[in-house]
Amino acid sequence: MNVTIESSGRIIVAYLIGEIDHHTAADVRRRIDDALSVKKPNELILDFKNVSFMDSSGIGLVMGRYRLLKTIDPTATVLVKNVSTQTKKIMELAGLGRIAMIKECNDEKD
Repeated sequence: MNVTIESSGRIIVAYLIGEIDHHTAADVRRRIDDALSVKKPNELILDFKNVSFMDSSGIGLVMGRYRLLKTIDPTATVLVKNVSTQTKKIMELAGLGRIAMIKECNDEKD
């Protein structure tokens, strides 16, 4: 799993690449958390376009970044974008739709 992080103003975009599982999630969490702590954004975008596999660690990844972001800025938002239809259903069943906007690959551009 690899992650590329970009920032512009108070927005951070994390482009996730590869597989998100128990073994890879810790490094990704650390890298995103470091960027959040330094940049103090009011929006985090997690781009799942190049994620080939995700287990429950992906759910935890989103939830944990949401919690950290809210400690930085209580009005901050999280967008999870470019997920597959199946991944979107899993994320919504896990309750992520209550804390983040989730957009499929074929959803209209934001």
